[in-house]
Amino acid sequence: MKKDSYEYETEKPGTVFIVSTIIVFLFVVWGFIRPDQLAKVANAGLDFMIETFGWYYMIVASLFVLFVIFLAVSPYGKLRLGKPDDRPEFSFYSWIAMLFAAGIGVGFVFWGVAEPVLYYEDTPLGQTVSSDTEAARLALNYGIFHWAIHPWAIFSLAALALGYVQFRKDQPALISSAFYPLFGNSVRGKLGQVIDILAVLATSTGVATTFGLSAMQISGGLSHLTGLPNTTATQLIIIAIVAVLFMISTASGLDKGIRYLSNINLTIAAILLLFVLFVGPTVSLLENFTSSLGGYVSNLIPMSLTMTPFSDNSWLGTNTIFYWAWHISWAPFMGLFIARISRGRTIRQFVAGALLLPAFLAVLWFSVFGGAALHLEITGIAPIVEIVHDTVELALFVTLEQYPLAFITCGIAVILIVIFFITSADSASYTLGAMTSKGSLHPNLFSKLTWGILIAGTAAVLLLSNGLEALQTASIIAALPFSFIMIMMIISMVKMFEGDRKKLQQQQIEKRREAFKEEVREEIFEELEEAIDDFDREAIENKTTDENTNKNS
Repeated sequence: MKKDSYEYETEKPGTVFIVSTIIVFLFVVWGFIRPDQLAKVANAGLDFMIETFGWYYMIVASLFVLFVIFLAVSPYGKLRLGKPDDRPEFSFYSWIAMLFAAGIGVGFVFWGVAEPVLYYEDTPLGQTVSSDTEAARLALNYGIFHWAIHPWAIFSLAALALGYVQFRKDQPALISSAFYPLFGNSVRGKLGQVIDILAVLATSTGVATTFGLSAMQISGGLSHLTGLPNTTATQLIIIAIVAVLFMISTASGLDKGIRYLSNINLTIAAILLLFVLFVGPTVSLLENFTSSLGGYVSNLIPMSLTMTPFSDNSWLGTNTIFYWAWHISWAPFMGLFIARISRGRTIRQFVAGALLLPAFLAVLWFSVFGGAALHLEITGIAPIVEIVHDTVELALFVTLEQYPLAFITCGIAVILIVIFFITSADSASYTLGAMTSKGSLHPNLFSKLTWGILIAGTAAVLLLSNGLEALQTASIIAALPFSFIMIMMIISMVKMFEGDRKKLQQQQIEKRREAFKEEVREEIFEELEEAIDDFDREAIENKTTDENTNKNS
């Protein structure tokens, strides 16, 4: 095993682990003791970031989309995340399942119903609509817009950079490794540690808040199903149970724990989606899907670059720009985890599976679940808007309740959320363990369990103090400096890919040259052999003629 290869090394936690855990602990203490103060400071920072850099987020998110698509269609698309002979470690189904299990699947389940309904009530960009149908169409378009191509492009960009330096260049599984082509070994010094600490802070706080929000949704679902009190105590018990379950999954490793649970969950999600599609207003939902897909494709560029410079409307800042910042803050976690499970795929295969397919599934999921909820609201069957406005975590369960077999489907939905909860926590503890263990692809169990306990503890403490949203806001602020890091990743990737493309091109030229030489050599040998054979035959014939002449004389 060569010194620079990190494939099988298990490193002890280092400076990044110590510094980042201390900072996270201090933030948790702050959120527990003075939650109002943390919320005030974090909200002020977020408001400044959105108001000052909103235009920047809109441009940079679109830039990431264009760059990832460019990589797929360019000659770089043939390059592989790994050595030329490497092949995918996981099957296509397992790979897709784990992409969603890493955390974004929870977002689909939580917001798939709630977001279109919220946008139906609060029309995007304050636009005036002439009918409920137009309001529903606009709500679905923007709900899909926030969860389709843009977030997956952000995650894909980070994953491509990290996967390539890990498996092609034999660098450690660290965010700072993406800059090895630009700065060489200096990324293993203080500069690299600062980058990695920022990535760890954004990941750990972001995952902790998702942990808390998932506990709230599970608690709301159980309360709706069984009458259990939807209280903080119930949510804390859920966190404790899920923490034990994901630690068991963590101890099982990627190939068993996350992969098995991810396959199960993707299948459950597909069954639930098909149930709503065929038991609900099928024709209406299929029309929703068709019009939403067309509306998304035709309005992608206008929605991506629309700002409101001549109005005081704050919708864009509190929704689209907020989401772009949120997704960027998740890029370190999603990027490292997706890179880890994508070894052996070409860039073109990666983009097709990690960008285009998830975007298509986002259109399908939001069209079906969001469309079903909007149909219930518009037809007056159920007051979905009122329920979502009061208790957003009940949106999915109230929608399912309007169809047959409600108790069973709501139970399946709870199982779906629990497994997504476990797999997202498992993948987060793995990723944080790798980032704080000098980039080992196999962080030791102590490191992973430490981060798992810290994440669960953070969520629990902040649920008690109502400081969860404040910590989420603080984590999103980290998106601004990390967006600059992602721009540098683009420069680093272009340098890596162009260098390797030229090497491969030169190797192909050398192979063709050698093949041509071999072909010429073989032709020459064949001609020589033929000449020798002709010479031998002529010599034999001459000898035979001489012998016959001598006999006759």
